[in-house]
Amino acid sequence: MSSVAQIRSRYQNTKRTDFAATTRTAGRPRHRALEDQLASLKREHDDLRRAMYEAAQVQRRLCGPRHLRAGPYEFASEIFPVRHLSGDFITLMQIEGDLVFAIGDIAGKGLMAAMWFTDVIGMIRRQMTTVGDPAAALSAVNRDLLLTGLEVPLATLFLARVNLENGELTYCNAGHPPALLLRENSEVEELRAGGPVLGALSAASFANGSERLCPGNTLLAYSDGIPECRNESGVEFGAKGLLNAARTFSGCKPSVMLFSVLAAVEDFAGSRRREDDVALVVLHRFGSYKKY
Repeated sequence: MSSVAQIRSRYQNTKRTDFAATTRTAGRPRHRALEDQLASLKREHDDLRRAMYEAAQVQRRLCGPRHLRAGPYEFASEIFPVRHLSGDFITLMQIEGDLVFAIGDIAGKGLMAAMWFTDVIGMIRRQMTTVGDPAAALSAVNRDLLLTGLEVPLATLFLARVNLENGELTYCNAGHPPALLLRENSEVEELRAGGPVLGALSAASFANGSERLCPGNTLLAYSDGIPECRNESGVEFGAKGLLNAARTFSGCKPSVMLFSVLAAVEDFAGSRRREDDVALVVLHRFGSYKKY
C-alpha cells in the first residue's frame, strides 16, 4: 500500500505534467500567430524595398542620359544617393541645338526630397523651353515654387546653356556650389553668378553669368555632398580636394574623369559612411570631333 506522502507526490507530478502539456498546447497557436506576423512584416518590408528600388531607377531615368556626345562635346554625369532616393538631381536636354543641363540639390534626403524631384525638374524643363534663358527660367521656377502655397523645401541649382557651335556658356547659379571651369593652361574659374537659393524669397532676382568653353576646357558641376564628405578624422574633402582630383584626371575622357573623381572621394572617406547625396557632372570640349 502506498503511503500518503507517495500518493501526494504522484498527484503533484501528474498535475505538473498536465499543466506543462496544457501550456504547450495553448502556446502553439500563439507561436504560429507570431510566426505569421513576422512573415507578414517581412513581406511588407521586402515590398517596400522593392518599391523604393524601382522608384530610384525611375528617378535616375528621369534625370536624362548619363552620357551624351554632341559634336566635339562630351557630357557625363552620375548620382549616388545616401539612401535609395536622392535629393540631388541632374537634368539634360537640347534646345534649338544648344545643350542645356542643370544640377541641383533639394534640401533633405530620401523620400521627402525625392517627392519634389519631378516637380522641380518639370519646372526647369518647361521654363527653359519657354524662355530659353537660365536667369529668367530660375526666376520663374522660384516664383512657381512659392505660389504652390505649400511648405516647399529650399533648393540650390546650377543651370547652364551651351552653344555647341561656338562654346558660349550662359549660366545661372541659385545658391549652388560654384561649378569649376578648367582651362588648358591649368587656370580655374568658379562660376558663381546667379542669385539665392530657390523657394526662399519671393522678390529674389537672378542674373546670368557667361564664359566660353574653349577646345580642351572642362566644366565640373557638383553637389555639396562631394566637398562636405568627411574622412574618419572628420576632415572634409573640400573644394580643394575636388580640384586636385579633377586636375589629376584632367587628361581623361569625361566618363573616366567622372568616376575617377568619385573614386577619389570614396577613398578619402575610407570607412566613414557618407552623410549626403552625391552628384557630379563633367562636360568637356575636345579640339575636334576626331579626337573621340
